[in-house]
Amino acid sequence: MALAEKVLAGDVQAAARLISRIEDESPDALAEMDSLYSHTGKGYIVGVTGAPGVGKSTLTDNLIDFFRKQNKTVGVIAIDPTSALTGGALLGDRVRMQRHSTDPGVFIRSLATRGWVGGLARVAIGAVHVMDALGRDIILVETVGSGQIEIDIVKAADTTLVVLTPGAGDEIQTMKAGILEAADILVVNKADKEGADRLKADLESMLMLKAPSPEEWQSPVILTEAINDKGTEELAGAILGHHDFLVESGGMPGRRRERARLELLEAVEGFVSDFIYRLDGGDYLEKLVDDFLQGRTNPQRAAREITGRLTGELDKLENRGQHGL
Repeated sequence: MALAEKVLAGDVQAAARLISRIEDESPDALAEMDSLYSHTGKGYIVGVTGAPGVGKSTLTDNLIDFFRKQNKTVGVIAIDPTSALTGGALLGDRVRMQRHSTDPGVFIRSLATRGWVGGLARVAIGAVHVMDALGRDIILVETVGSGQIEIDIVKAADTTLVVLTPGAGDEIQTMKAGILEAADILVVNKADKEGADRLKADLESMLMLKAPSPEEWQSPVILTEAINDKGTEELAGAILGHHDFLVESGGMPGRRRERARLELLEAVEGFVSDFIYRLDGGDYLEKLVDDFLQGRTNPQRAAREITGRLTGELDKLENRGQHGL
């Protein structure tokens, strides 16, 4: 039985193997995924993002527990920084959620960023599809704590949580363009610390400046103490409330269209990058780099040259195919 068939039958081990093959960019993984796409679109994707040390993993762990008590199956994709020595994920998030490791209704998978900026691993959306096809009701995607550049998560999730803490410079973070727009729900964690109420009030004031129309989602600010499992029920309620809002307002298709766009563009980018690196055994790119350093070309001219070369090579492949070569 193919891996895809086993995944659709609920085989967690098969899902883990398929995600590993996606990470390794195995050609057979693409064929397996072709069998899964038509069975996806049922799982609800929740992104959890924020700066390092705000308590994302503990919050995620608490949400797993809450949703399991609601008899919902849960998948977790924990994006870990890539080790500079091994190139693998550090697996810290999976260790923190170890208490759920024996629960058949929970599937936790760590992924390495492998240098991809934006907080999302290159294969994260593929892993989301696998968990979706596996039948997970809720899929939590916890991003690596790299701060503002993690806004890409909003394109991949149905609901995005932005987690902040008092007294950790987060007040400044909230002023940065995009952070409020990215948040469907703002979470002030470590609410037992001094300044939590002030940060909550500041966030609510800033949200009021957006002056959303009555038809738009009003992003709530939730106080939590993840270490003490306080505020989890309210946070989960806000997540489910946002889900209901998207369904009732007709906003869900737009969210999922953005995810499809992100995945498509990432696939194109990966194809083109791999193609350029392999041209002339790698010499083509190095020649362009040398020309740029020596002032013989510029990025715009080099990009046009690459595009022309790419077009020519694709034409050759097409002609070979037409002649049965």
